[in-house]
Amino acid sequence: MSKYVQVGIIGLGKFGLTFGQELVKSGVKVLGIDANPENIRRAQDTLTQVYLADASNKKSLEQLGAADLTHVLVSVGDSIAASAMISMYLKELGVPVVWVKAINQDHVNLLDKVGVEEAIIPEHMAARHMAKKITIPGFIDNMPFDQEMVMQEITVDEWRGKSLKELNLTNEHNIQVIAIKKAGAEKFTLIPKAGEPLNHGDVLVMVGETDRLAKLAT
Repeated sequence: MSKYVQVGIIGLGKFGLTFGQELVKSGVKVLGIDANPENIRRAQDTLTQVYLADASNKKSLEQLGAADLTHVLVSVGDSIAASAMISMYLKELGVPVVWVKAINQDHVNLLDKVGVEEAIIPEHMAARHMAKKITIPGFIDNMPFDQEMVMQEITVDEWRGKSLKELNLTNEHNIQVIAIKKAGAEKFTLIPKAGEPLNHGDVLVMVGETDRLAKLAT
């Protein structure tokens, strides 16, 4: 296997394949491994390289060069034992970052003991995301390093005529404005100028804790 492939996906079902396709769209080279020929067939035209192999066999992982990968997603369906074993082998081979699709909290707890960097329950993530879209106006996304940190759009009303420097959001509320779309404009500008007055209808993209953002009046 060529060493330029850095990201691996073990298990090319819906979740694994979609993850890989999104990486490829962003210019990342992706190696896919699956024991199901049909999954390999679906993935072979979109992923960089695909291999038909049993990843629960440590020797197979060694032969495919898993030790050369920097990141691996393990997404092998509902088999807790298989995902834990594969994850353990990957860590033993020295893969720095291992992500695993989990099916429940017990699975997450087991994977934590194996030493994976992140265990993901997709249904829980989707449910939290949808709930926040309903309860937090302008919600865009959670920040990956902290579920209490969110990215949110706020449309300027009461802040019109004031500058970001005057509002002092970073020091007063621990909130950072990372982009602005001026009223009537089509695109956002990153890192807005602190001294420029805001206008009614300007849209700010802010990052901060959910509770702090909820208390702001614009």
